[in-house]
Amino acid sequence: MGALGDAEVGRRRGEIFQREGEATSGFHLHVQGWVTSSIVLRNGNRLIQKVHLPGDMLGTPSMVLPEAADTLTAVTESITAFVPYERFGRLYESHPRLAALFTIATQMERLALMDALAMTGNAPARERLARLLVDFHARLSPIGLVTDDGFHLPLTQEIMGDLLGLTAVHVNRTIRGLEEERLLARQGHRFQLLDLVALRRLSSLPPRRPQFEPGWLPPAR
Repeated sequence: MGALGDAEVGRRRGEIFQREGEATSGFHLHVQGWVTSSIVLRNGNRLIQKVHLPGDMLGTPSMVLPEAADTLTAVTESITAFVPYERFGRLYESHPRLAALFTIATQMERLALMDALAMTGNAPARERLARLLVDFHARLSPIGLVTDDGFHLPLTQEIMGDLLGLTAVHVNRTIRGLEEERLLARQGHRFQLLDLVALRRLSSLPPRRPQFEPGWLPPAR
């Protein structure tokens, strides 16, 4: 997939490299750093919907619109590579298995959003935060960014509040609660999950066991 992209581009912390409503002709491969996806509501409030990590594809919801569906902002120093739609479209003819894997990736994204919506609307703050931390642990582990069940989390409590449907004050209070229960230890932006099993049990949803390469995929050419 990486060969599809244009030359890699460095993104400054805080840089907006796609704006909601502007014309776009492709999506971005996320190579390094942390990036948020957000939309602006009619009352002018910004709503962060997703935090992207290396390996994600950024801006794919815009494929079905004549303009960008969301705003992409670098939370940290980041690297991305732009993929024009036209070039990506040819993949379905030349490499159907790789194109099918893209379908798998988009369905994984949909599954994650389904779970997030279910938790935000129905679960207590403690359960929402536990699931968010467990989710980051699961996503950061395969790319080597978890050590002793701990990881760097460069998000403000305002961003975490957007993701959880909570105020920043409520996020801070909930983090302290998990620390008092000895489920979480925090030092600056480093979060260590002291009891991963217990944090998983806090979630109102069952654990997912996704199949990244199911048997129905077409063979590689």
